[in-house]
Amino acid sequence: MPQLHFGVTVPQIKRTFDESRSAAREFEAMGYDSLWVCDHLYGPQAPTIPILEAWSLLAGLSAVTERVELGTLVTPAGMRNPAHLGKVIATVDNISGGRVIPGLGAGWMAREFTDFGVPFYGVGQRMGQLRETITLLKRMWSEPEVTFEGKYVQAQNLVCEPKPLRKPPLLIGGAGEKSTLKIAAREADIWNNLAVHQGALPRKIDVLRQHCADAGRPFHEVTVSQQCMVIIGSDEATGRTQIETAKKIFGGHMGDPEGPLAIAGSPQRVREQIEKHVELGCTMFVMEFFGRDTREPARLFAETVLPHFR
Repeated sequence: MPQLHFGVTVPQIKRTFDESRSAAREFEAMGYDSLWVCDHLYGPQAPTIPILEAWSLLAGLSAVTERVELGTLVTPAGMRNPAHLGKVIATVDNISGGRVIPGLGAGWMAREFTDFGVPFYGVGQRMGQLRETITLLKRMWSEPEVTFEGKYVQAQNLVCEPKPLRKPPLLIGGAGEKSTLKIAAREADIWNNLAVHQGALPRKIDVLRQHCADAGRPFHEVTVSQQCMVIIGSDEATGRTQIETAKKIFGGHMGDPEGPLAIAGSPQRVREQIEKHVELGCTMFVMEFFGRDTREPARLFAETVLPHFR
């Protein structure tokens, strides 16, 4: 079996930094490979819902962890000045000692752009922003000085020092088969499939494989990652109860808890579902554990599932 990567999302919405920090430290001690935050400026459903800003939070978590990688799922390319974003990412990577995984996407929540004085374009234009931002970031992290004149992204005599301590592995998240997956095939080190499209993972992988072939790039150079809700109970009956509760709370935006690839149920069932992903070619998991205190299911997973794949 290939080496698998298990990441876990850090509590960020309606949480204090102390809560996020405490959870991050515990997840690292449990043996997880990476920690993830969502990059939204507003909480779900309403702007008044408190949420910690992603890169500020990662900077703080970088300073209080030692081993885990740290990433965003995902940063909208057009939501910030791209040159400034590249500088921020490079700084956080230095704080962490070279552990950052920048996750990029096109974004979808209009008010996160417009309320902060940034234009929110149509889908095609946001894809253009994503492509140009990727180009600028890669150049500013590797070249002494960069001048870039794109349609959406511009920089004059840009210097980024210090540079990231390693070449940051770039994650691109999204499921658009003619857009995002095409960009991922050409530019990404990691492609992440959205939780809502988990059931369609086999088709998405086939599309990504074809885009890689069209680009002349070996498919194995792109790590396939799945964002997923993990519902785990100590036994099948407990897991079943939690699945029913999750269906009522989350609806479908985190995927179908009863879908063919849903990672839900007893520890044995969870292991079996992970193995289904691996058979498809997915070797990385960015997991959101179901529960008010996500440390409890994360600990059960670490004790009963992680050792099976180590």
